Amino acid sequence: MPKKFLERFHRIDFFISKKATGNPAQFAKKIDISESMLYEYLSILKEKGAPIQYDKERETYYYKIDGQFKIFFEKN
Repeated sequence: MPKKFLERFHRIDFFISKKATGNPAQFAKKIDISESMLYEYLSILKEKGAPIQYDKERETYYYKIDGQFKIFFEKN
């Protein structure tokens, strides 16, 4: 998995947790990907349980509950 792939997840999570994404076009530009690629990343995060919502008035994505997305190894 390319390093850039994981860095994007980290940056997406950072902006969402700060409620500082902007609208989808702005958010994609902030992390230097296409808008369609942004939707793919958001879909993956949602599939993995991230409670991502979008506030139309504030034009930002946010987590419905406080938390952050982590990618890590867990010992059995």
